[in-house]
Amino acid sequence: MEALPAFSHDEPLTRRDLESITDERHRYELVDGTLIMSPSPRPLHQRAVARLLAALTKVCPAGCEALPAPVDVWITDDTVLIPDVVVGRREAFTERALIGAPELVVEVMSPSSEHIDRFLKPARLATAGCPYYWLIDPREPSIACYALRNGGYTLAAEARGTDQIHLTEPYQMTLVPEDLVTPY
Repeated sequence: MEALPAFSHDEPLTRRDLESITDERHRYELVDGTLIMSPSPRPLHQRAVARLLAALTKVCPAGCEALPAPVDVWITDDTVLIPDVVVGRREAFTERALIGAPELVVEVMSPSSEHIDRFLKPARLATAGCPYYWLIDPREPSIACYALRNGGYTLAAEARGTDQIHLTEPYQMTLVPEDLVTPY
């Protein structure tokens, strides 16, 4: 079993510290210099990610790209997030990460990540200026779409089960939460 590198406890961690971790069995993120580890996602989670990614890819404008995790999003030197799905301007992607605020972040909640996905990540993304943040709960199933207004996210649209959600921003599309998780 591979051990994590030893870090100094005197200062917050930075993205350089994060890059020194070679363990690929877990997802490591930084929020305000604090290391957050998440277990690998389960099939239900990944099914929702794959289907949403397919839907977003169809409507994503030419200047943007939708990618699944793991893609580092460098918000600041001490905050590096890994959204389940991230849409960013093509020029914001480097060989290593997306630099700055994405256009859209989608998180598919798991029991272990619910608090982080509902509160911590949207707070940091709103401060960074990410205009859209979506939350999918695959267990219910539901989708909640938030838009950045006056420095915070407000609910723009939501749907549960077999209800359709018709979106006009950031892209024109229709989603059905149950379709994101139901086995074929």
